[in-house]
Parts: sequence; C-alpha cells; structure tokens
Amino acid sequence: METVRVGLVADPAKPTDVARRNQDLVSENGRPDWDIEVVSEPFTAASEEPEAALGRLDELAHEHSWDVVVGLTELPLHDDDERYLLVDADPRRRTAVLSLPAFGGLDMHRRSRSALRTLISEMTDRPAGTDHRVSLSRRWGRLRVLLGMVLANRPWLLVPGLKSAMVAALTTGAIATINSTVWLLAGSLSTWRLVIAMVVSIALVVGWLTIDGELWDRPEDDSQQARSRSRLYNASTLLTLTVGGVICYAALYLMNLAWALFVLDPAVMGGYLQMSFDYPDLFVLSWFVASAATVGGALGSGLESDEAIRAAAYSKREEERRTRLARRGRRRGH
Repeated sequence: METVRVGLVADPAKPTDVARRNQDLVSENGRPDWDIEVVSEPFTAASEEPEAALGRLDELAHEHSWDVVVGLTELPLHDDDERYLLVDADPRRRTAVLSLPAFGGLDMHRRSRSALRTLISEMTDRPAGTDHRVSLSRRWGRLRVLLGMVLANRPWLLVPGLKSAMVAALTTGAIATINSTVWLLAGSLSTWRLVIAMVVSIALVVGWLTIDGELWDRPEDDSQQARSRSRLYNASTLLTLTVGGVICYAALYLMNLAWALFVLDPAVMGGYLQMSFDYPDLFVLSWFVASAATVGGALGSGLESDEAIRAAAYSKREEERRTRLARRGRRRGH
C-alpha cells in the first residue's frame, strides 16, 4: 500500500511542540505508512470558527500535496449550540481540527497522540462521509476547556515575565523587613487580618494587571455566542492571574523569610521595641511583608508595556489573539 502523506499544522509554541512529538506517529498495525510533515502556522488567525479553520487547512493540504491534514490549536472550538469541541473534522476533505484545551491540560502528549492516531486512521480508512464532531458534555465541558486554557497560559511564568514588577516587589520586601514600624504592625495584627491583607494584595495584582494590560475581553457583538465566548476568556484571564499571583506571593514569602532570618536578630529587635520577640515572630513578619511586597509588585507592573503583560499572562496563540483584538479596538477608536 502506498505511503499516506499527513500534514500536522500547529499554532506556534505548545501546539507545535505537541505536533513535533507526534511526527513519528504510525498506525496501529503499521500499515499504511504515514509520512508526517509538521508546519508551524497560526492557521486560525483570520477566524476562530471551525469552518474557517478547516478551509485554511484544506488550502494548505493542496499547497503541500498532503492526503490528510490535522490542525492543532490552543484556542477553544465550539459548535453552533455553543458546545465545546475536542475535534471538528471533514472526512470528505480529509481535514480535522484538534482543540488542545479540550483535553483539560492534563496528560497532554499521551492523549493528543491517541487522538491523532484515531483521527488520521479514520480519515485514511474511511475518507468519505459526513462532517464529524466530538463535543464535550455541557455540564463539564466548559470547566475542562477553562482548565486547559489556564494551563496553556502557564501562570507559573507570570512572575519571571514581569521583570519590573518583580524588582519592585523584592525592593519593597527588602526595605520593609528592616523597618521597625513594620515590625510593630506585623506583631499587632491578628491572623484573620493577615489573611485579609494577603487576599487583598493578590486581588490588587489581578485587578491592576487586568486593567493596566487591557486584558478584559469584550464581545465583538451582542450575540449570545459572543458574550459566552468573552466570559470564558475573562474567566481564563482571572484564573491565570490569580494562580500567578498566588505563586508570586509564595515566592516573595520564602525570599523575605530567608532575608529576615539572615539579617535580623530577634533579641536585638525585642530590645529595640521593648517587647518580647522570637524567631517564630519572623514568620509572621515575613507574611505581612509578603503582602506589602505584592502590592509593590503590582505598582511596579505599571512600568511594563501592555504587550509585555500579555506575553507574560497568555499562551503564544492567545497573546496573538489579544494583541490583534487590541489593535482592532484602537483602529475603531480612531
């Protein structure tokens, strides 16, 4: 049997990595042979609708003389009933789109490998037929896609992506740790007040980044579909920033604690304040200082450009989508 030429067209960054890891994919019985070529291209740039994506993939199949083509994207796909899709395929044209967020972000490589093998096999063995869609359940589909979008945004990279904010946070923490007024404040606060300070500081970071970076998504029209889509993107943004903010807070707490243990002597502090002070109090001090440092980091993020904030907060594909929408909004404003 002759070799089947397969094209994997992937959005830049994570989808391209997933596609390249599957370049050695073979059918279950090894026949027919699959000659897989990977092309990294944002094929959903013009439109997020599945039909538009399938049309672009069909064009690429003709350009590259592929027998089968599958697109991998980090954007969520949905049908006309607003059910989220894992797969949208057109067996007649031997084209399909695979939405990676629909996997929920967990065990991505194994699950995508299994899905690609099934897709390619079905379109190779049964090329004729009607359009084929694999949709998620209404109850859990949105949550699964949301989790996949948040993990695709890699919230743990938010802190190193905002260098000015991190410098401001570390500077605030270092100065606050050796300030006697801060010692008094930390010692006078009850546990629930410290918890409130922590929650408020993280919420301030999330709100400031959302506003300053213009990250809030607005529906393109008044349709229910557009509003639903915007709610999903905004939920993804808030969760990404919240997780990133919590990671930032934890990192600041540990660094401030290490700094406090290194430079402060509880006996000297107690004598200066004329009150009892011991090493366990340094943990409370570092907790309060972490809240102050987080607020300092939020203010420091104002030195970052909108593009830098979007690059730190989003996956590559989502960053491109947001940047495109922001430019479109500025043009409309003019």
